Amino acid sequence: MTEVLPADNNRRIALVDLLDRVLGGGVVITGDITLSIADVDLVIVSLRTLISSVGTLFPDDDDDDGGGYE
Repeated sequence: MTEVLPADNNRRIALVDLLDRVLGGGVVITGDITLSIADVDLVIVSLRTLISSVGTLFPDDDDDDGGGYE
């Protein structure tokens, strides 16, 4: 389990480190878009996306018979 540190505005994080952290654990981004005219909702779009590495989603099992596709 990773340790959660408090936010520090003076701390600089490289983009590579941030990307490595996001892909290592994964992140879900959600959002809603509503188009309306005169307080009448015409279109509602709900968005959800998962950003993660393949290794995080499908961990390699060492107890199989070799791990290759046949």
